[in-house]
Amino acid sequence: MQVKLKNCNGCNKLKHIWKSHGKEKYCKECWYNLEPPKKISPVSKKMRETMDEYSKRRAAFLVVHSKCQAKLVGCTGNATDVHHKAGRGENHLNISTWLAVCRTCHKWIEEHPTEAKELGLSENRLN
Repeated sequence: MQVKLKNCNGCNKLKHIWKSHGKEKYCKECWYNLEPPKKISPVSKKMRETMDEYSKRRAAFLVVHSKCQAKLVGCTGNATDVHHKAGRGENHLNISTWLAVCRTCHKWIEEHPTEAKELGLSENRLN
């Protein structure tokens, strides 16, 4: 049995085709010499910098504010989360809009937005 030879898009010679990429066909040598496609980062450089800065500020904030500031029913007492009262958008790094809370209180605040606003634990995101 004879193998059909086809034109390789890499070296432009009649060879046994190893792999295809769309309509392009490559022999084994050309396939392994292709540059891998550039991966698009899931996070932009600017957002990565913001997230790095947030991590530093968050750690320092929780050292200073180690007790839960919400103190709702079922509160565990120790702050482990930072609740962004005015959302994360432009206030992501604005410490004045942060609230140190335990996981239980944070979950309640997120699940009960109307009541949380009434208690002063959340703010409207739109001014």
